Amino acid sequence: MQTFVSPQWLHDHLDDEHIIIVDCRFVLTDAEAGETAYQEDHIPGALYFHLSRDLSGEKKEHGGRHPLPEIDDLVSLFSQAGIDQSKTVIAYDDQDMAYAGRLWWLLRYLGHDNTAVLEGGYSAWKKAGFAVTAELPSPVPSAFVPAVRPEMLVDVQGVRERSPQTVLLDSRAGERYRGEVEPLDPKAGHIPGALNFFYKDNLTSEQTLLAKEKLDERIAPFADKEIIVYCGSGVTACSNLLALHAAGRPDAKLYAGSWSDWVSYPENPVATGDE
Repeated sequence: MQTFVSPQWLHDHLDDEHIIIVDCRFVLTDAEAGETAYQEDHIPGALYFHLSRDLSGEKKEHGGRHPLPEIDDLVSLFSQAGIDQSKTVIAYDDQDMAYAGRLWWLLRYLGHDNTAVLEGGYSAWKKAGFAVTAELPSPVPSAFVPAVRPEMLVDVQGVRERSPQTVLLDSRAGERYRGEVEPLDPKAGHIPGALNFFYKDNLTSEQTLLAKEKLDERIAPFADKEIIVYCGSGVTACSNLLALHAAGRPDAKLYAGSWSDWVSYPENPVATGDE
């Protein structure tokens, strides 16, 4: 399965019973805005997954602001949505493919490769003039069978003990990476040794992915290294992982707890400025 599909491709496959569409729109500053927007209109047949309720687990002392859900909870969610090995899941959002990317990553982490993200998100669908609806679908439950891939994931210990041949990419905006501002977490800065790799720089003004040659230029400085990606809470990093996957680096790993997990350990060092 390709990493991305176009609005035209999805339109052409809208009646395919083996396609499951999931709306992942979400706004960090207004947790109900995405679901409200979905209820107003969405791609016909699309289900809705909420970042905090469905695609994140319970917050604890460690693990970050959006910890990964328990495997059993994801299995239940996907099963109730009718997802099984015969289904292809197309995820979309309207936020730089970060929340759709989170679902894409979670499905692959549980062994489901038949998943892709709608390039350009909901705005691209509407701009193309395709139909939208407020009608809520009634999914037919199925049995999702996980095949967890632990090698896709890194925890705080793995980040601390990473090899010199590993590059650590910070997906946040430059001012947060440098520690000039920090609107969400108790400490500002970045993990020492991390490089700034702002996820939005992978996208065009139309919120579509840069051409392959442009992506290759971005990753050229560390193309031969192991890659670990993080952000504030493990969500926007998934947009970077989408781009890396499309650029031929499906082996890049996610530090799921990300910065919000890193700073929950008082002993962890913090760096500011540019590396």
